[in-house]
Amino acid sequence: MPDLPTIAIVGASGRMGQMLIKTVQESATATLGGVTERAGHDWIGRDIGVCMGGAACGLTVSDDPETVIANADAVIDFTAPAASVAHAALAARTGTPHIIGTTGFSESDLAAIAGFATDTVIMRAGNMSLGVNLLMQLTQKVAAALDEDFDIEIIETHHRHKVDAPSGTALMLGQAAADGRGVALEAVSDRGRDGITGARKRGAIGFHAVRGGDVIGEHDVLFASDGERIVLRHLASDRRVFARGALKAAIWAQGKPAGEYDMLDVLGLS
Repeated sequence: MPDLPTIAIVGASGRMGQMLIKTVQESATATLGGVTERAGHDWIGRDIGVCMGGAACGLTVSDDPETVIANADAVIDFTAPAASVAHAALAARTGTPHIIGTTGFSESDLAAIAGFATDTVIMRAGNMSLGVNLLMQLTQKVAAALDEDFDIEIIETHHRHKVDAPSGTALMLGQAAADGRGVALEAVSDRGRDGITGARKRGAIGFHAVRGGDVIGEHDVLFASDGERIVLRHLASDRRVFARGALKAAIWAQGKPAGEYDMLDVLGLS
């Protein structure tokens, strides 16, 4: 039986970090090779199983991502933009596939990541669930079929702790709608309405962010015209959908040539 790929998880203490660790530990297709947290964190030097409220598993939380990434077959990263860019640099040094679920990147962050992708596989997606990626495909097809008599609005809802808006998934859906219409998203995006804004601009793609409670993720794409509306919707009720997608991507990345990829590549939908 061939050796299973070893997966490193950075940002072990976060909600997604812990879900990723559990998902890899429960998997029959990969093994957990290492976990990290930022220097000075309370979990450093302690067994990750104990830190997460369970039994010891023999794997210590490290504050040395360079070594952990170098010793893994892939690294999964749902941390923060600056940390993910730094991790991409480390992954590029050793050719370790880097699976990025972080959102909120700046244009300069994305340019840096693209540079590192010349030396390793970088699979980055604002959402790694199968359902959302199918929703992207549907959004593009519906946008292509309907003209500007249909206004497009994207409404996303997340928990109170989310720090970026619009969500990465909302931006992916907006891009899919723009691609369907053959326009540049930055030219038609409308992200804020307050006060006397005037009438809605024809052809605009609107974004609305709702924050509250413990909502994991809800996304609606609304196509509205006179007399009718079409609503495409995805609801996530368990973070495991994102963790399973990320693990699928980490396994898929084994042996792939260096470059930038997204979840549509992993799912064979690109």
